[in-house]
Amino acid sequence: LCLQYRAVPWLDMAGTLLVATSRPHEFDALRTALGARVQTILPVIAEEQQIKDQISNLYGAELAHKAATRVPAAVSCRTWDISSTVRGLWALALVAPVLIATVIAPLWTLTIAMLWAFMTLLATTTLKAAALWTQIVHKAPEAPVPFVARRDLPYRLPMVSVLVPLLEEKEITGALIARLSKLTYPKSQLEVVLVLEAGDRVTRETLSHTELPPWISVIEVPEANQLTTKPRALNYALDFCQGSIIGVWDAEDAPEPDQIERVVSRFQKAPSNVACLQGILDYYNSDANWLSRCFTIEYASWWRVLLPGVARLGLVIPLGGTTLFFRRSILERLCGWDAHNVTEDADLGVRLARQGYVTELLPTVTYEEANCRLWPWVRQRSRWLKGFLITWCVHMRHPGQLKADLGWVRFLGVQTILLATFSQFACAPLLWSFWLALAGVAHPVELTLGTPMMWAMIVTFILAETLNLGLSLVAVSGKAHRHLMWWVFTMPLYFPLGALAAFKGLYEFVVSPFFWDKTEHGVTPQTDAIPLPPAVPPLA
Repeated sequence: LCLQYRAVPWLDMAGTLLVATSRPHEFDALRTALGARVQTILPVIAEEQQIKDQISNLYGAELAHKAATRVPAAVSCRTWDISSTVRGLWALALVAPVLIATVIAPLWTLTIAMLWAFMTLLATTTLKAAALWTQIVHKAPEAPVPFVARRDLPYRLPMVSVLVPLLEEKEITGALIARLSKLTYPKSQLEVVLVLEAGDRVTRETLSHTELPPWISVIEVPEANQLTTKPRALNYALDFCQGSIIGVWDAEDAPEPDQIERVVSRFQKAPSNVACLQGILDYYNSDANWLSRCFTIEYASWWRVLLPGVARLGLVIPLGGTTLFFRRSILERLCGWDAHNVTEDADLGVRLARQGYVTELLPTVTYEEANCRLWPWVRQRSRWLKGFLITWCVHMRHPGQLKADLGWVRFLGVQTILLATFSQFACAPLLWSFWLALAGVAHPVELTLGTPMMWAMIVTFILAETLNLGLSLVAVSGKAHRHLMWWVFTMPLYFPLGALAAFKGLYEFVVSPFFWDKTEHGVTPQTDAIPLPPAVPPLA
């Protein structure tokens, strides 16, 4: 009731309870909800932030526990919260047969591994080809139609709450507030909530020297069970939000100025089963170095070709971690985010689809900072790949039910997007061995499967590599990325980093599945040089 009515008990005076509230217009409803539990209550007006702070002080531990366990255990990975020794024994039980087979029949063990790599290659290549075909046939205009806010928006604007999780952010906070200040949605109907961990002294110190506008507030998440993941922070902050639309941005994000208007307009027009709108992500520091250029090419391939293709094919969309907007009622119905999943976004995308809800892609761009250092890139990618594997394991606990929820086509799509994607990175060294065969080195598969089968696999591998290059070229063919076109041909040197990340992710999958390998922001010096389009006129 305290959260629902933004009210907290303040003082008991001889049987009369004084209740502090920031919503006096809802006080009669609070009195009705309390019923006979209290005889007399009187309101005392307080500021919204004061109410939130007091609720957090009184019930923070309880709310923190709720945030960590919000999603039912049946669809959460938190049931894996067992000792690393037990997880190690399970891993040994799975690996031991492989090691024994390698000793007894090394050639056939290698052949089986090659066949698995080849099958997952076929799956991912088929998906890429289908997505590329839909992009060519249904190519969207390079620039979205200019948005006219006054014509498209409803007369009564909804309150929109956007959560921005922060963790040990020393460099990015000031730039973040400057970028969000460019938003043109009426600030009276916009609530940006900066969410930080209670033990995060770095961010708290930074914010103490930063003047926040009245539409930006701060919520501290109490410590609980040493879990400091982004989804736990989002779950905790969700209860304190006022909006009927809930959004998520990352610390380094620079959304287009009219992004909220586009979200509100689309939700007003969309069917009620459209639960989530996913914006497009891009990088503002693509020219920092070779790694950032390749990362931008990969992102363009994913966000501008593959993901639109996945959406047109009717497959499950694995959400990105930012520029997400939800109907609050549906998000709460699904119990928010899995606090233990390190790719809570992909998991939530699958859960939305299983419940019959739809995710749409919205033609609005948020610019981020590309990871442009090798080891931080590997750390970030290992978390993504580990999360894909965790999400696949969670939803494949009952494969029959997953198939019944999604249907055969989307079921196979989930296998491809989650499991086959991880497998392709992990098995990449096996596939690279085909280059040796082209150089005249004898390949072991030829001895077990025969020469025709080996060459069929090699030709498929070469076609897949060619498709990857073609897809990347299409992705960067637009005006914004055309300068990256020649760098596409260096991508074969970029993807081996993904194999290293997959091995790191697989190791952490066993020893520390809930470990959140945080990405450091604010590394690129020119963080303000962001190619944002001109802002639309603000609403009257």
